[in-house]
Amino acid sequence: MAKKRLVLTLGHRALGATLPEQKTAVTETAKCLADLIQDGFQIVITHGNAPQVDMIHTAMHEFAKKHPNYTPAPMAVCAAMSQGYIGYDLQNAIRSELIKRGIYKPVSTILTQVTVNPHDDTTYTPFKVIGRTMTAEEAMAEDNKGNETVETDNGFRRVVASPRPIAIVEIDAIRAILDADQPVIAAGGGGIPVIKKDGTLMGTAAVIDKDLTAAVLAKEVNADVLMYLTDVDNIVLNYGSDSEIPLYELKSSEAEALVHKGQFAAGTMDPKVRGGIDFIHTGTNRKVIITTLEKARAALDGKAGTVIY
Repeated sequence: MAKKRLVLTLGHRALGATLPEQKTAVTETAKCLADLIQDGFQIVITHGNAPQVDMIHTAMHEFAKKHPNYTPAPMAVCAAMSQGYIGYDLQNAIRSELIKRGIYKPVSTILTQVTVNPHDDTTYTPFKVIGRTMTAEEAMAEDNKGNETVETDNGFRRVVASPRPIAIVEIDAIRAILDADQPVIAAGGGGIPVIKKDGTLMGTAAVIDKDLTAAVLAKEVNADVLMYLTDVDNIVLNYGSDSEIPLYELKSSEAEALVHKGQFAAGTMDPKVRGGIDFIHTGTNRKVIITTLEKARAALDGKAGTVIY
């Protein structure tokens, strides 16, 4: 019998924000992921990277300020560095947990590029706040270079586009690892956004929503289940109000209607539901689960979380 194939997206709580936090967090995260591997699931793991990429972006710019012979790292390079650094901790934590259980499987991280459409307005419409905090003078210098900045509570920060993901460049490598029945970490932070030009891949100053990329990844590996592991047990209607209503099962048509009514917050639950609907509509017998990391295994048995089908 073919094994069930899962794509899992890890949120902030599964990784922490600082180096010490991440070391601690991935140790606990690995236990939940090892439960799924031990139960025979094939898994692709993707994850967020916002605190990590901000840290890298800040560090690289501060270094360049003190050392004029060096240039600041472009956003795409910072995204690549965050994938490697998170993947390093995560794959080692999972490998160690599997060995403790007598399971000997390699765990690999694939540095993943994701193509975006150069003719799509979302590729050039800045709204995603990211990167280091700047003074007004530094922000003006960024604006003069053609970048865009906004004022925040602590200072000024860059805003970049969040283009729609089109395809996973390294998908063949990801599939090969999965077909070998080995867990793989891929498309961290939504992937490194690239544009194809004359046969060459060019990084672009943007951040792809990880939840939308996870849906593309799930489609391209023909996953059975797409799991968004986040900070809430279930999808909730009227979130943050006195009249919250937890949802346990949703048809994709019902979920679509709620999206159109604006029930879900942009940048948090909305892309999860939108990505999930797209994943379901492009295959058969697929489902989406939204819950916490700790309840992932129970949710696969229908005992926790929200299921969209």
